[in-house]
Amino acid sequence: MSDPQLKTLGPTGAEMAAPNSPPTAETRGGRRLSVPNSAALLAFLLLEVIFFALRSPYFFNWSNWTNILTAMSVVGVLSCGMTLLLVAGQFDLSVGSGIAFVGVVLATLAPDVGVTTALVIAVLAGIGIGAVNGFFVTVVGVNALITTLGAMAIFRGLTLAIGGGQNIAIDGFSWGIKRPAFDIPVTVLVFVAVTVLFAVVLTFTVYGRSMYAIGSNLLASRLVGLKVRRNLFAAFVVSGLCMGLAGLMNASLVGSTSGTTGTGLELAAITAVILGGTSLQGGPAGSSERSWGC
Repeated sequence: MSDPQLKTLGPTGAEMAAPNSPPTAETRGGRRLSVPNSAALLAFLLLEVIFFALRSPYFFNWSNWTNILTAMSVVGVLSCGMTLLLVAGQFDLSVGSGIAFVGVVLATLAPDVGVTTALVIAVLAGIGIGAVNGFFVTVVGVNALITTLGAMAIFRGLTLAIGGGQNIAIDGFSWGIKRPAFDIPVTVLVFVAVTVLFAVVLTFTVYGRSMYAIGSNLLASRLVGLKVRRNLFAAFVVSGLCMGLAGLMNASLVGSTSGTTGTGLELAAITAVILGGTSLQGGPAGSSERSWGC
């Protein structure tokens, strides 16, 4: 004869609740309040704003905020391309040296072929770096860490060799500091446009959702028919395009380039993406967050 109150014993002899038993008051009340992972970051940012606002009466001036956004614009564009890679479980450590290479290509070719032609070649150089990284990762099968770390060293060395280790001025290339509307520099407008474009791609397009799926489960993505290699190769090329655009923005803001340009920007871009809510493990962020790191 079965007893409705009979308890079930676990493997160690401890009592376990019956499978169909109603939830107790402890289980009903044991739910914790879900707090977004970015809450601490936002709280720290608010404290920073309050601190600097109290320290300086000029902190909330429009010119100060445009200067802050201008300083963020180069890293911000790099972070957009890095976000696309990180959600797929990849990354690119060559973006810093890539910016320097793009700048030195522009500086050395502009006096001979003109600024416009040199600009196009410089952007193609950035895309080429991304394509080389994508080829070795997706076709040859080399790990992204090894591939992009090697590319970082190679293109840093090429930049130093081509530029002779000297600072090279770029004349007639100051479009980035122009302020066409509301006293906002062009580089900030480019940064905002790129950010919006990537947000739309990652959120509303099949390609963007495919990148989330690849980052969540690579094997499952292959089994359901996603073109994993093609999508990852395209992501590295897009990262190279962002590298080229950021290199032009940096050259325009500074007015020159050198072999040390962009040093450390790869870590700054990755940090910005992680702080923006993107997971290092790939795939989507928490339920209330998306990859707005760029």
